Amino acid sequence: MIDSFLTVSAPAEARITRKRSRFRCLLVPVSSQVEAHAALDAVRRDKHAASHHCFASRVLEDGALCEHSDDAGEPRGSAGEPILRQLRSAQVVNVLAVVTRHYGGAKLGVGGLIRAYGDVVADALSEATITRRELRCELAVDVPTEAAGSVMAAIHRFDGRVLDSQYDRRARIVVSLVPSRVDGFTGALREATGDRARWKELT
Repeated sequence: MIDSFLTVSAPAEARITRKRSRFRCLLVPVSSQVEAHAALDAVRRDKHAASHHCFASRVLEDGALCEHSDDAGEPRGSAGEPILRQLRSAQVVNVLAVVTRHYGGAKLGVGGLIRAYGDVVADALSEATITRRELRCELAVDVPTEAAGSVMAAIHRFDGRVLDSQYDRRARIVVSLVPSRVDGFTGALREATGDRARWKELT
């Protein structure tokens, strides 16, 4: 289960030239495959004169890592996979890498293309600001007021953060936790409150 991940904090780019072919890599932070496709379409429209728009993306959706790549007309395995390898090597997710190529008239061969696509992505990653993002789950916990102290103790034990609390005939406490600690926390709630706690996940 993933509690945190590395990503680019803002768009970054790099350019290289190989045998008069110009390669431009744009890294774009995204939060879903829908965003990745929209960003790719925007690059295609902006750089419509380019020979190729090859790309790779790594996106976390519903706790699962989804990877996509496309050679976009280049020889199979010469573009999309080298781009994806660079993203994997940097361990970044929630990012789209698009490499546009303007053909310069001289063939690079499969090996040359693999190096060119990989190198321009590596250069863009070296220019990018890479940050760590923490994933959080929010739970609304409802318990009898006299059991609120036990809930707070469990929150502290599992390094949770109290986001909101309301006390009346019952206590309602909103807590934020990293995903890997949710099951342990809810198990502790059952034990500490004699199975009187109720909760639902908000995010």
